[in-house]
Amino acid sequence: MASSQVVEIRGKQFLVDCGEGTQLQIRRSRINFNKIQAVFISHIHGDHCFGLIGMISTFGLQGRMSPLHVYAPAELGPMLQAQIELFCRHLSFEVIFHAVDTEQFAVIYEDRSLTVSSVPLEHRLPTCGFLFREKPSLPHIRRDMIDYLEIPVSQINNIKNGAGWEANGKTYTHEELTIPSDKPRSYAYCSDTRYVPTLHEMLTGVDLLYHESTYCQDNLQLAEAYYHSTAAQAATVARDAHAGRLLLGHYSSRYADETVFLNEARAIFPESYLANENEVIEVGVSG
Repeated sequence: MASSQVVEIRGKQFLVDCGEGTQLQIRRSRINFNKIQAVFISHIHGDHCFGLIGMISTFGLQGRMSPLHVYAPAELGPMLQAQIELFCRHLSFEVIFHAVDTEQFAVIYEDRSLTVSSVPLEHRLPTCGFLFREKPSLPHIRRDMIDYLEIPVSQINNIKNGAGWEANGKTYTHEELTIPSDKPRSYAYCSDTRYVPTLHEMLTGVDLLYHESTYCQDNLQLAEAYYHSTAAQAATVARDAHAGRLLLGHYSSRYADETVFLNEARAIFPESYLANENEVIEVGVSG
């Protein structure tokens, strides 16, 4: 099963893995190609990266101007550059490659809205997952207080950043004028990996965890041999990480009915769900 997901946060979009056919699915989902700011590749097995050069070529044909950042294991860099030179010599935008140390849990991307960290995984070649953590936003100013105290627009940001306001002979504190912002959200993508007993320590409290579940426990030996995980093992990671929800995916074609993965996972972690093609999931929203 080819893998690819789009993570959207505060109007910005990031692509995680880019299996063959990704750009076709992006079109079907009516996602704006130009909103994708960066691509994160977990490892260089074809079902996770064969769609990348085709998508880059399409970006060029559409006249993209903004740079595209690609974060991936170092081994992909020379191959990607060779493909660009062969197939996409006259791109209208720059492709900037960032080599990721797949053995380190570290922040690899940061902007005003979020951080993205690499999460070391164990597969048959260098592999990492990605942890998206939203940064806290400023508190919301109370609309009723704006109207009641006739607070000018020019002062709203000052109040959000901690200032108070004087009116009617009284000083109103920052706490009286605002309500807390929404809780920052988090999402972890753990692609091909065998069960890592310590993985949960890097994912503590994550709102939504995607963890591969190629097999069920009836094929535990295959999972161990090919460095994949079972649904039960994915659920164990979610339980130990105190995750909000678990999303299962990357199912082996040997299973005709995917509900077996769901049943196995829910026996350990009830808030488990199956990943479905073209599905949109809101992080921080239950069910």
